Amino acid sequence: MENLLNEDRLNVNAEEGQLTKEIEKHTAMLPSDTYLIAAISAMGVSLALKCLGQKHLALFVGQWVSPFLLFGVYNKIVKTHGHDHRDRNPSYDS
Repeated sequence: MENLLNEDRLNVNAEEGQLTKEIEKHTAMLPSDTYLIAAISAMGVSLALKCLGQKHLALFVGQWVSPFLLFGVYNKIVKTHGHDHRDRNPSYDS
């Protein structure tokens, strides 16, 4: 039973769906710095809007920071351990 749980957790032989491969293909074209710059820009725009008295719009733009950073982390993971790494290195086991 424990061995079965470990295999499910690792999911070593799992295949990615076509949609996931397409998304990864397009996001991998962008440098990782793009997402960091987008997050910092969203913080700056949010601050500027707050200073201009646009409280609700500032909060709306400020909420974009986390998704941009998460996209950046996802992008980095895909570039280092995604399906493209496995496709290029068939002997890759983990």
